[in-house]
Amino acid sequence: MANLLYNIVLSVAALFFIPFFLAKIVFAGKYRKSIGPKFGFVPDSVFKGMKGSPRIWVHAVSVGEVTAAAPIISSLRTLYPGACIVLSTSTETGQEMAHLLVTDATSHIYYPLDIPFVVRKTIDKVRPDIFVPVETEIWPNFIRACEKRRIPVAMVNGRISPRSFRRYRQTRFFWKRVMNMVDVTGVISAIDASRLEALGVEPSKIHIMGNAKYDSLAARADDSIRDDMAARLDIPRGAQVFVAGSTHEGEDDVVLKVYRDLAERYPGMLMIIVPRHPERGGAVLSLAHGSGFHDCVTMTAIRSGERRAGRRIVIVDVIGELFKVYSLATVVFCGGSLVPRGGQNILEPAAWGKVVLYGPSMDDFTEERERLEMAGGGTTVRDGGELLSEILRLMKDPETLRVRGEAGRTIVTSNGGAAQRYAEMISRMLGS
Repeated sequence: MANLLYNIVLSVAALFFIPFFLAKIVFAGKYRKSIGPKFGFVPDSVFKGMKGSPRIWVHAVSVGEVTAAAPIISSLRTLYPGACIVLSTSTETGQEMAHLLVTDATSHIYYPLDIPFVVRKTIDKVRPDIFVPVETEIWPNFIRACEKRRIPVAMVNGRISPRSFRRYRQTRFFWKRVMNMVDVTGVISAIDASRLEALGVEPSKIHIMGNAKYDSLAARADDSIRDDMAARLDIPRGAQVFVAGSTHEGEDDVVLKVYRDLAERYPGMLMIIVPRHPERGGAVLSLAHGSGFHDCVTMTAIRSGERRAGRRIVIVDVIGELFKVYSLATVVFCGGSLVPRGGQNILEPAAWGKVVLYGPSMDDFTEERERLEMAGGGTTVRDGGELLSEILRLMKDPETLRVRGEAGRTIVTSNGGAAQRYAEMISRMLGS
């Protein structure tokens, strides 16, 4: 009965969302690459290219989950050199990041919409020996189809944010059954484990294994990446750079005001803004112009051959550059936190030894915030005024800035090993 109700609700929701998505496709160009594959229209050549054994299907929704999936897939490739590892994403930005970051995958596909006949068709084409969702990505029809086909499901890097927990708890009667169809659940922390238990997941299925993102970031923070990005942006070594990463609407004007005050005190200081959604690049550029900053350049223009040529502000309106940009920072603000978005990944700048500043809305990264703040590598600011004050305080004492940044880097490098643990858990489920 619960499943029938779910599919009725799904059908009703589709009546409202399909026109919305069609409008986005026609007028904004979004979803054009993904809409067909999500409905199961995938060329047979894609499936014919899935060679090897065992067949491991890993699903990572978007960019953040791909970052977590990358070291797990790398560890799986070491365990199973001849495996067919399929990585799916739900978003087009996630798909771009998957191609850039996860070269150990055999194939990259889009995850099907949770429509029964679409799900069945895609699963029967991929024929996985195991399905591995990353970070509590559970779709009832898909999981039920795996159960009917006796395909084990092993969740990795599982986490339940406070917002998600509240939503799940309101319909616990439904999610208890669905989540218990997952055979084994590896979670990041004890908090995530307790929340899953509260939703009715059998405790014997839950294992606390850590955050695989630590492995990914520690491995990627390489001096050659920093040198390459500095050359592309014509930023000399030792230049002072304010990086505002993963900003959301409502934050860009704040960081631009902060930068104005910083530039008055430090005339040579540069700024790099990386909107959380690259398609907002044009809006951020307009906002910068409206704020009196006409010496701006976009990363799209730089990729097309333009030079920064002394312009003070770079707006990164493309996917896959944020982590690299953090390497150039003197100070970092991480967005999605001055507005109620739950925060963004503060481990990325920390991996480069940068002190990270962020707003109070960090519900999705509670554990990471606590660890960084205990070490001195992260600080919460409530508004633009506090952000400016904290940056000025840090820049007056470069040695403290360096020491605190290194403490944050140590948090990242010392918490590795989760990816290997998740890979071994998957191996046990495969019976090898």
